Amino acid sequence: MRRGAISSIARASLPVLLRMDPETAHGLGLAGLQWLKPFWPAADIPPQLSVRCFGFTFAHPLGLAAGFDKNGDFLDALGAMGFAHVELGTVTPRPQPGKPRPRMFRIADRCALINRMGFNNKGVDHLVARISRSRYRGVRGISIGKNFDTPLENAQNDYLICLRKTYLYADYIAVNISSPNTAGLRELQAHDALQRILGALLEERAVLQQRYGKRVPLLVKVAPDLTAEQISALAMDLRSLQVDGVIATNTTVDHSGLGKAPSAAQSGGLSGEPLHPLSVRVIAQLRAELGRNFPIIGVGGIVNSELALATLRAGANLIQIYTGFAYRGPALLEDILGALSHDWRPSP
Repeated sequence: MRRGAISSIARASLPVLLRMDPETAHGLGLAGLQWLKPFWPAADIPPQLSVRCFGFTFAHPLGLAAGFDKNGDFLDALGAMGFAHVELGTVTPRPQPGKPRPRMFRIADRCALINRMGFNNKGVDHLVARISRSRYRGVRGISIGKNFDTPLENAQNDYLICLRKTYLYADYIAVNISSPNTAGLRELQAHDALQRILGALLEERAVLQQRYGKRVPLLVKVAPDLTAEQISALAMDLRSLQVDGVIATNTTVDHSGLGKAPSAAQSGGLSGEPLHPLSVRVIAQLRAELGRNFPIIGVGGIVNSELALATLRAGANLIQIYTGFAYRGPALLEDILGALSHDWRPSP
């Protein structure tokens, strides 16, 4: 079966899914992709789109952000669609149910979502079991976090557990300290907490590198709601700690741009098109502060090819999608990859 025919089947399901509860639709959509996996032909990616970043060659800049496949249950199905990298998680040491449903809300006219999922996942052991059996040949990222009931002063212990258990299976590990849906988590972006957590992780990474003979890059995922002064301080910390890259950004708690949309008053992190200018602002400042060679993955509000190119031009080396993919499905991949082929070349 041709790739276009499979894509058409996937697209035809979107109007039905978009009438359902968002979280239910998400689960059904992933199950559908799993069913279609054997029929997806390999994507034809021009070799000139390849990107070298933190030691890996990516077939192209486009990946899938953390949160879409929290548990690694659908990695092969998502990889078959053509993502050059997939970031799994965020995963925690112990399984946890997250916050009560409903906890995800659409603002369809803005191609946006508000979620307060709360790191719902099946635990790191489940993810490791799944990823160890995966045949996905792209770059595998794993986003790690802390359990909701772990005190902030002990947060590094949860991150260390996840680092040790995922190390052999990850191509890179993303340290999620910026979700707005775990109480107090964003406080870990402050200098002292960041030094404590990343210092412990980097020290343990050196031990694991010696043990396994492989060095797994550590990236930090940051919030879009930081002030210019906070971004400058964060950039200084990232440089001094010598982490391998930054992911900018997570969701925003600023819902002011939504006006009187019915779901605008819901608590949680806002993603989708309204997030894009906030994300690009952070990316541009981080690029200016960190220099041209520091790896940046840009994520936030990429719902079409124009915004994908804008994120890359702001300074991102790689990009990730989430909410736009939930709304547009494989059409968004095709849109972005087509634009990259015509209008973009990686920096030398």
